[in-house]
Amino acid sequence: MIRSGERAPDFALQDPNGQVYSLEKARARLLVLDFWSSECPWSARAEAEFGRLESAWGEQVAVWRVASNANEPLEALQAAVAQRPGLVLLRDERHIVADAYGAQTTPHLFVIDAARVLRYQGALDDVTFRQRAATRGYLAEAVGALLRGGTPDPAETPAYGCAIVRVSA
Repeated sequence: MIRSGERAPDFALQDPNGQVYSLEKARARLLVLDFWSSECPWSARAEAEFGRLESAWGEQVAVWRVASNANEPLEALQAAVAQRPGLVLLRDERHIVADAYGAQTTPHLFVIDAARVLRYQGALDDVTFRQRAATRGYLAEAVGALLRGGTPDPAETPAYGCAIVRVSA
């Protein structure tokens, strides 16, 4: 697992149409990796918030969803991409990228700067299984701080959501 302040591991993953995306070729000022699932209600909740955030960030921030669940059907990814043109959804079916980053849940969010340094990792906000209304938007705060030239505080928060289903050995 990498920590905030460390260099983010490079990777190359394909979207459902076969286009390859790699960290090395990312062009936005900031990149958000969103470990995603078509079946997780916490991912669906985050997806609703991402619509607002991505509109506010514009082209300064790219968001790539990473589907790392071993049981995530390709058809679910294809359907998600068909429903949302422009959605970058990458398949990590053997959870190699999830393992490299230490992603445990969907969603689990990682913000990487142009120097390929991890600047934030964790939750979308402070909602938990017991607290259903957000009082802090951790991801929005982290990205906002970075776009202003600052440092995210906190730089790490506990992620919550559905566990990433891994291939059994």
